[in-house]
Amino acid sequence: MTSIKIKRNRQTFVCDPRRVIAKYLNLGSGTREKGIIGRILSLPGADCKVLLDEVLEEFSGRHRAIREILLSNFTRVKHHLENPDELSPERRLLIGAYFTHEYSVESTALFNPSIVPHVDQSGLPSGSLRFIMSLRAIGEGHVSSIVFRSGVINRENHILMDPLSHFLEMPRVELNPVYDVHTFLLKLKEMGVLNEPSQAIFNKLPKRFHYRQLMECIKKEKALHSKDLSFTETARIIEWIAQSNYEETFREESLLSERVIFPVSRDESKGIEDARFVKFTDDDGEVIYFATYTAYNGNSILPMLIETRDFISFRMCTLNGKAAIGKGMALFPRKINGKYTIISRQDGENLFIMQSDNLHFWDEKELLKVPEETWELLLVGNCGSPIETEHGWILLTHGVGPMRKYCIGVVLLDLDDPSKIIGRLRDPLIFPREDEREGYVPNVVYTCGALIHNGELIIPYAVSDTSSGIATVKLENLIQGMVRSEIPRGISPLL
Repeated sequence: MTSIKIKRNRQTFVCDPRRVIAKYLNLGSGTREKGIIGRILSLPGADCKVLLDEVLEEFSGRHRAIREILLSNFTRVKHHLENPDELSPERRLLIGAYFTHEYSVESTALFNPSIVPHVDQSGLPSGSLRFIMSLRAIGEGHVSSIVFRSGVINRENHILMDPLSHFLEMPRVELNPVYDVHTFLLKLKEMGVLNEPSQAIFNKLPKRFHYRQLMECIKKEKALHSKDLSFTETARIIEWIAQSNYEETFREESLLSERVIFPVSRDESKGIEDARFVKFTDDDGEVIYFATYTAYNGNSILPMLIETRDFISFRMCTLNGKAAIGKGMALFPRKINGKYTIISRQDGENLFIMQSDNLHFWDEKELLKVPEETWELLLVGNCGSPIETEHGWILLTHGVGPMRKYCIGVVLLDLDDPSKIIGRLRDPLIFPREDEREGYVPNVVYTCGALIHNGELIIPYAVSDTSSGIATVKLENLIQGMVRSEIPRGISPLL
């Protein structure tokens, strides 16, 4: 194993089943919903008030806005009522309570972290950095979501975590974002459904349109093509694409650790997996945070992208193009030679590098790395976005070896041409220690992103798909421990 000294921090991140969200209880049957509502309406008014008071007393301490949650879920079933506005406030809330259930977001696991500098760096002592850490949380049914932590790395590189709120909350979901006709048509062409039915729909839309405009246009065209099966199928695909692109917004007053990004679209119904966040700086200096993730519906996966500037509002978009396939895509933190650049793994075994003029479309790929060492002969993948240093791009990788043991490795890419590997560690940087081998998936260490601060690489990493920790390594030692004569020796690390 590597002789490079790795320091494992004392901080650990473990799942907490007490952190719950209140979700809509989807019973999947209009007939059943009507029957339940009928039974609730038959309750005497006094009984209704007593029951509601019991619910509020029992659950108000577990959710910041329990009344708003119950009322929101009432609105999802009120279409079964002839005169819903005539119901008393108590009766509406009680109906909402019957169609609400708690879900423990991280009851099973909390792992695969990534880390980026915080949006707000104000008020810190010199040499300190405030950060945001994302983690993949797993609850009942193996459904994955994204949760957040925050903290400060001080000038001595001690990590101080912010207090963790015991509350969690869901964002407001907006299924009416603005779409671009040209981008939408490119996606339809890629999927082989750029045909007469789709042209008939988009010819009637403005260049930029909203979801509701699209649905209204589809409805009108359906009336004209009610017996056309090709139109029905095309309309279904268009609606599916539109619903895969949405926006979420949290209350500004909510704490970062209270925000959970839970699956919304059908494509991610079984999980939002392994978000790799990166602080991206555009050519004009504008900063936006992106995260690539994998949407999973129980049968297939879809590469997706998150965009945010403040970690309050998030936009979810599909990644498109013939090369936008597979898991584990990771975006470079800036354009290279005027193009967006991504590390990916389309074939399940090897690492590729891709470049594109359009962040949302990826058609060309180039082989970057194949399994070479004994600890990675099954497959190699990336462990987050490449990190820029004066020596080159540091790319953390994961390799899978005998007994399906996962280890974290490192390669160094050329700054100007990251398709060239100019250095690598022969041995894993991080491997499962004896006390890290047991868990939901044994013998695994994994990360979705790291950062550099005060000359050290800060690596939050998962332990056997169950919990997470943090490891640090001096950048200078890491660079000098790599093989290849092209790597400069004896120069100070980038601070």
